Amino acid sequence: MDSDGGNIVNFSSYKKTSRAGKKRAAKQEKEKTAAANRVRFGRTGAEKKREKIEAERRARLLNGKKLDDEAADSPGKGGPARS
Repeated sequence: MDSDGGNIVNFSSYKKTSRAGKKRAAKQEKEKTAAANRVRFGRTGAEKKREKIEAERRARLLNGKKLDDEAADSPGKGGPARS
């Protein structure tokens, strides 16, 4: 059993750098989230109004493309025949 002279390993410096790295990464993530929120919620009144009008237009277009429920239920329109 030959020993290597009893080298001592100190992990405290590793813990410090590891902890600092985690803190740095968390701070960067928070900054990215804050930047995204500024873009998302930091809008002028005109931008909000334009977006609302655009959302209503998209909803109208989508509703115009929907099939009627009555057409699917009637026997002559491709729905199941009822007796």
